[in-house]
Amino acid sequence: MDKDVIDTTMIYLKKDDSYLLLFRNKKKNDINEGKWIGVGGHREPNETIDECAIREVKEETGLDVHSLECAGEVLFVDENLKMMMYLYEITDFSGTLIECNEGDLKWIPIKDIYNYPMWEGDKLFLPKVINHEPYFKMVLSYSRDKLISAKSL
Repeated sequence: MDKDVIDTTMIYLKKDDSYLLLFRNKKKNDINEGKWIGVGGHREPNETIDECAIREVKEETGLDVHSLECAGEVLFVDENLKMMMYLYEITDFSGTLIECNEGDLKWIPIKDIYNYPMWEGDKLFLPKVINHEPYFKMVLSYSRDKLISAKSL
C-alpha cells in the first residue's frame, strides 16, 4: 500500500433496523464537522484493520465487538490526502453506550438514514453495506468537499 495513504475504519453498528451514527460536532478542525458518519478512525502502527475497528468502537461508543467482517474498501482522494477506509457492519456487540468526545451518537432507522447530512460519497457505498453486497472496492474523489468522481473497482 502507498505509504502516503492513511488507513482508517468506518463502522456501522446495527441494532434492529437502525445504525448507530455519530454527528460530528465536538472536535476542532474536523473534516467531518456537521455530518453524520459511522464510528471509526485511523489505524495505529502495528495494528491490524480489524483490531483498529474493535478499538475505535470501544473508544467512541463503549461497546465491545464480538465478531466482525470487513464489507469493503473505499479510497478517498482530495487535494490534500489519500485515505483508505475499510467498512464494517457489526451486529455482534454488547455493553452500554457512552458519550463520545467527537460528537453525538444516535440510533437512526436505516429507512431514514439518507435524511441526515452526510458525505455524498457515503450515499454511494452505504447501500452496498446495507444490502450486504459482496466485498466491494470504490474510489471517491473530492475537490473542496464536493464529490467529483466515483468509480467501482
